[in-house]
Amino acid sequence: MVTSAKQNSELIAKRWAKALMELAQEDGGISKDDILADLHEVAESIDSSEELSNFINNPSISVEEKQIVICKLFQNRVMPIVYNFLYTLNLKKRINLIGVIAEEFQRELEEIKNIVRVNVTSAIELSDDKKNEIRNRLAEKLNKDVLVNWSVDSGIIAGLVFNINETIIDNSIKHKLENLSNNIRSKCNR
Repeated sequence: MVTSAKQNSELIAKRWAKALMELAQEDGGISKDDILADLHEVAESIDSSEELSNFINNPSISVEEKQIVICKLFQNRVMPIVYNFLYTLNLKKRINLIGVIAEEFQRELEEIKNIVRVNVTSAIELSDDKKNEIRNRLAEKLNKDVLVNWSVDSGIIAGLVFNINETIIDNSIKHKLENLSNNIRSKCNR
């Protein structure tokens, strides 16, 4: 149930982010990077204040009361397009999704800029030269600019594990040993 609610929130946030991106693209003079920065600033402001977060997420507080606070806090701090977006979000009782919307807007912007995020896990810390080599090979294969998040997990023994848009490519020794073990078991059980 929690996963379903989370997926539903992400789907709703994706629609709102897409709508905001379409608005931003209609006016070529608006910086999408500035919109993203404002969205992150609003989300961070709400997340960093327990009192504000509780207020925004409380369904028993009226839209009008929330609008007064949103106006005082953000009208002069963010771009007009972002403020109007917040106003509309609040009217539609979706202001609590601002953090997820910011993440989805970032994904939209990265797609427009032909950027892909990749998580790469290695068994040991890699040198900067090796990281650059891997990043460049990924960029060439994917035909995109690649932003890599590096992590280390000694449990994979050796090799690399790639996570590209929720697709896992596991080239680790651990994975290969597990496959070998499964193959041997299936042949022995015949």
